[in-house]
Amino acid sequence: MKEPIISVSGLRGIIGESLDPILAIKYSCAYVGGLENEGPIVVTRDGRATGTMLAQAICSGLAAIGRDVIYGDVSSTPTTGILVREHRAAGGIQISASHNPAPYNGIKLFESSGRVIPADAGQKVMEAYSEFEFKTVPHDRIGEISNLKDTTSAHLKAVLATVDIERIKEQKYKVVLDSHHGAGSILGKELLAALGCEFTCLGDIPDGMFTRSPEPTEVNLRDTTAMAVEWKAQVVFCQDPDADRLALIDERGVYIGEEYTLAIALNHALETRQGPVVINCSSSRMSADICKSHGCELHLSAVGEANVTNMMKALDAVYGGEGNGGPIDPRVGFVRDSFVAMAQVLDAMAKNQKTISGLASEIPRYEICKTKIAIDRDRIQVLYDSLIEHFSDAETSTMDGLRFDWADKWMLVRPSNTEPIVRAIAEAGSEADAAALCQVAAEMAAKISV
Repeated sequence: MKEPIISVSGLRGIIGESLDPILAIKYSCAYVGGLENEGPIVVTRDGRATGTMLAQAICSGLAAIGRDVIYGDVSSTPTTGILVREHRAAGGIQISASHNPAPYNGIKLFESSGRVIPADAGQKVMEAYSEFEFKTVPHDRIGEISNLKDTTSAHLKAVLATVDIERIKEQKYKVVLDSHHGAGSILGKELLAALGCEFTCLGDIPDGMFTRSPEPTEVNLRDTTAMAVEWKAQVVFCQDPDADRLALIDERGVYIGEEYTLAIALNHALETRQGPVVINCSSSRMSADICKSHGCELHLSAVGEANVTNMMKALDAVYGGEGNGGPIDPRVGFVRDSFVAMAQVLDAMAKNQKTISGLASEIPRYEICKTKIAIDRDRIQVLYDSLIEHFSDAETSTMDGLRFDWADKWMLVRPSNTEPIVRAIAEAGSEADAAALCQVAAEMAAKISV
């Protein structure tokens, strides 16, 4: 067995190659064994075909070390966070490989507050995993495994509380929900029904039988986009398998994307709330423009949901998220949430009496370029130094990799956690200007690597 990819945010691997039930038990028990709270552990999965196998193993392993388990079966990642809070659990385990292809599966860990564990806790799990010894308890101390019958009510109630339900119902929106055989259809269909929508659901059986690459990007959603006009839908919502991300297709069949999901939801939220906002440093500057127009201060965190929520909590932020289609509304929970996005986008449409394309057109548009650059890790600092010298007119930040900021554009260069590459992400007013920034980084890396 090869080792899976393990980081402070969780574990991910290919079933049969780098991830099997024994390893899943070891990792899960290493996490739970370090918890001070002796309460139950919530376990869920995102619908992948291999999820039941891993779930049964993990539940059995936790029971063997004396932990009670509350099993929620197929549930989204944001729903898992709600369940941890609702049942006052000591922690949670979501079996999910997020947007990775079908051969993958993984494990996300939740703390008792219902959010993904932060980096310091993740580091302790990595250390405990490397030193793990499976110590079972006697037969009379084995944990109890109970199955949840209702996994969605609390989450649905929390999301609905953030919007004007009757205002949305009056519009009788025609919606298509593309859950792509992930966990999103379970709550997604309940939510759309509660909002009075006429809807069609694609891939609503959560069996992980993906018909395309599951990440909701423009390339992967070409077929869905092509059919959107035929459906005559006013909006098409496209989720990733664990439903913490949402991409939008508008009423014309145009892919609006994931960055606009956060932007539209944020713009709507700040119409009624004032306060700090937090996004990660690789998200579109649309959020900066939106915050400025509403008189709110925007703060940038390092990349990663846990980093965003850490800063949100520290600043008592009114909203946050990541530009991969994951708004975070603290009134619901500190987890990226496609259901929050769906409800609040519909609410923005209803309140403003505008289409999705109309809402998007009100937000300043930028173009993003993303590039992978091959470079040895021991040469990354040399690359950074060269870029700082070249872009001497920019403000720089080393909070996460190296970020350059100008008045009308920015670029982030940061190393991959799993490959000998750096990722360059640039945003500017035109695609050419964004690509030019990435090109400079790539050319400098090529010279340094010679």
